[in-house]
Amino acid sequence: MNAPAFAPPAKLFGEYSRRLARALDGFDWTPVERLAYDLLDCWQTGRQVFFCGNGGSGGNANHLANDFLYAFTKTPGSGLRVHSLAANPSVITCLANDEGYEQVFSLQLAVLARPRDILVAFSGSGNSPNILRVLEEAKLRDVTSYAVLGFSGGKARELADVPIHFAIDDMQIAEDAQMIIGHMLMQWLQEQRGEEISIQGPG
Repeated sequence: MNAPAFAPPAKLFGEYSRRLARALDGFDWTPVERLAYDLLDCWQTGRQVFFCGNGGSGGNANHLANDFLYAFTKTPGSGLRVHSLAANPSVITCLANDEGYEQVFSLQLAVLARPRDILVAFSGSGNSPNILRVLEEAKLRDVTSYAVLGFSGGKARELADVPIHFAIDDMQIAEDAQMIIGHMLMQWLQEQRGEEISIQGPG
């Protein structure tokens, strides 16, 4: 019996890396630059930053909350005041059970956010109901919203104050782009550590 003929893994790996490179090459980084300056101001003034997403995008939200809370400064007490709305399973399951899954992020934001805070929503399709709902809540709370999106950008592309849209029909690469942007921002903020930065409480 002949063994099945598998395509060599390296072939797929090469194709994947080329698709990722095409998604990044020539991308307009203007909205990401705006987010960079917003995060720097959050660091200087104590404004809060909220991340959210579903599935792999939720994992990215949790990862980046860690990076911005501590990892980019490695100095206790000097990170961003950052929260992942995807991080607490007790809160998520409570809100999903009592109010519906579409509310799991928006109801957290309604309690925690203050005017001029920042929301960064991650979504491949841009059409997840809970992502759309939290973007709507951000508008009600005077929270500036960013949405990192793939595919067509969906309805979130119109709802977000600043969409960051990678027009690629590939969920894994869309999620890669979320992390790449997060790590780019982290490294840029690391470069600002030599500046005279006054960390203030919320005001």
